Amino acid sequence: MKTMPALLALLLPLAPANARDTAPRPDQGMVSAADPRAAMAGVEILRAGGSATDAAIATMLALGVVEPQNSGIGGGSFWVSHTARGAKTTTIDARETAPAAADPRWFYDDAGRPMSHADAVPGGRSVGVPGALRGMALAHRQSGVLPWAALFGPAIRLAHDGFVVTPRLVNGLARNGRHVTPETRALYTAADGSSLKVGAMLRNPAHAALLERIAQTGADSFYVGPQAQKIVATVNGAARNPSRMTTGDLATYEAKSRPPVCVKYRVYRICGMGPPSSGGITVLMILKQLERFDMAALGKDDATAWHLFAESSRLAYADRNLYIGDPDYVRVPVKGMLDARYLASRSALITPDRTIATVAAGTPPGARRRLPVPASEVAGTSDLVAADRQGNVVEVTTTIEGYFGSGLSVDGIPLNNELTDFDTVPAKDGYLVANRVEGGKRPRSSMAPTIVYNPDGSVRLALGAAGGPTIIAQIAKALVGVLDWKMTAQDAIAMGLLYAPGPGATAEQGTALEAMVPALQALGETVKVAPLGLKANAIERVGGRWVGAADPRSEGVAIGEDGRVTEIKRVGNALSRPPE
Repeated sequence: MKTMPALLALLLPLAPANARDTAPRPDQGMVSAADPRAAMAGVEILRAGGSATDAAIATMLALGVVEPQNSGIGGGSFWVSHTARGAKTTTIDARETAPAAADPRWFYDDAGRPMSHADAVPGGRSVGVPGALRGMALAHRQSGVLPWAALFGPAIRLAHDGFVVTPRLVNGLARNGRHVTPETRALYTAADGSSLKVGAMLRNPAHAALLERIAQTGADSFYVGPQAQKIVATVNGAARNPSRMTTGDLATYEAKSRPPVCVKYRVYRICGMGPPSSGGITVLMILKQLERFDMAALGKDDATAWHLFAESSRLAYADRNLYIGDPDYVRVPVKGMLDARYLASRSALITPDRTIATVAAGTPPGARRRLPVPASEVAGTSDLVAADRQGNVVEVTTTIEGYFGSGLSVDGIPLNNELTDFDTVPAKDGYLVANRVEGGKRPRSSMAPTIVYNPDGSVRLALGAAGGPTIIAQIAKALVGVLDWKMTAQDAIAMGLLYAPGPGATAEQGTALEAMVPALQALGETVKVAPLGLKANAIERVGGRWVGAADPRSEGVAIGEDGRVTEIKRVGNALSRPPE
């Protein structure tokens, strides 16, 4: 297997030979993404005079080509953006929607029984109406600078001319591709029918042709006419779990501007994505419940600090599971969940020397009681962040849900399985589930693109992550690392995670947290050690410069507009770790 430096040499032919340091020049834009080719696509757009939004769109399109297992225009996204002029924070909800025909028993089998997650994923019924392209189009109308078609150039070249296959793509198909249809699998197979090897060149002419059409005719051409008909025919004619999607479902899809959710944590203002994402609210709850503790004094090497983090996490996840869904369909008590008095009452349940015996959701102001359900998201997704010379910042988390989504594809692009993020059973014991399936509804997500502001209103940090429900804990952990423990964004992302969405906790294997397990157990924590498959990206402002960060567990990098690549110390053989 090629080493990461060797792969970077193949993947970044445009980077100067000496561009391998962590000292970007002043007044240079930057892109951090989960794949070097995608980051370089964004940099190309910045160099052409594009805005952070333009760069983010080009990066997303390129990610869909080189990282098709995790993202693409067959899926959706959430955007959190900072506009330097006017210091405005905005968000875009480009989450997929259920077909109008979907009902609360959408994932029940012919015998009237709820389907397992594994049985619900393959085929057409798990596919939501893709939102990614209309999200890009809305962002471009709001703050794009270059022509729409210009943003497609890098992705079209990658799909048409070919790109080097990396371990993540190979491992993703081998380990998580059992549900992939023969037609989709053929996209990632050598000409002689054999499996692609790491370092091979892969071309996707169908994807290139689709991108060329959308570049010339606009995002709407994906949602109406022959392209929409093709998507509908694919999901409704699927051999497994055929859907009942219509062309009207695609034509009427709308990406929406939503209000951000923001709180003050210590001296910083932190803004994230609101519902239907659960990520922003839950991250903010974790932090606010920790605020009364002196996390800085405890430090990252203290088991008590991690115990407090775990306790705050499980309290926040409990509320998240109970109350959050699509705000167009259920009343989400956003203000109540972030209410200072309510969070103080939840924080009071946390003690440094013992673990809460029974974790239950609270009752925030304005809440209507519903039934808590376990999270059904799986570890997939991708993330990127772009900053330009003018100080604009865009953080996007983009996904097709699980690896290769539903296993179906159209014109070289995998189609998502986002509808399995809904809770299968709509009601129990007289309570309706907030995240139940309904026609036109958006499933709850854990994606948590986040921007942090200094006291003077300037951007301190922008970050996001991939990995299903671990996203929330990854972001909260990184924020504690940067804001309390004064770590660089790079070190905070690389730091191990104690993941505690419920009564137990998982200490990330191969990190310093493994050695803390006995001390955590002495505090009452039930801890297992396991790999978590994490993936995050960030850009921070340090000394008047953008400084990038990318997860050492992934293939991601941060690249400055001048071509400088942030040096990342990989965690062991990061490329052989379980896929994110």
